[in-house]
Amino acid sequence: MRIVLAALISVTLCSAAFADATCNATAKDKKLAGAALKSFMTKCERDAKTKCDSDAKVKKLHGAAQTSFTKKCIRDATGS
Repeated sequence: MRIVLAALISVTLCSAAFADATCNATAKDKKLAGAALKSFMTKCERDAKTKCDSDAKVKKLHGAAQTSFTKKCIRDATGS
């Protein structure tokens, strides 16, 4: 139960971050470079995937529709 609650809070916080800016835009604003940039982008992309997977489940998507939705969602969230 704690893991689910932690994941839900994490996804909620990330959702708010994605609404404001993409991972790339945030990294540029913070002027990140090198290892800090790589670390930030890895975490941001992982958080985006978690959020997008969760959104796909809420929408009850399966198969190709789920894959397509998730790819677009991650691309939108990361700015890639």
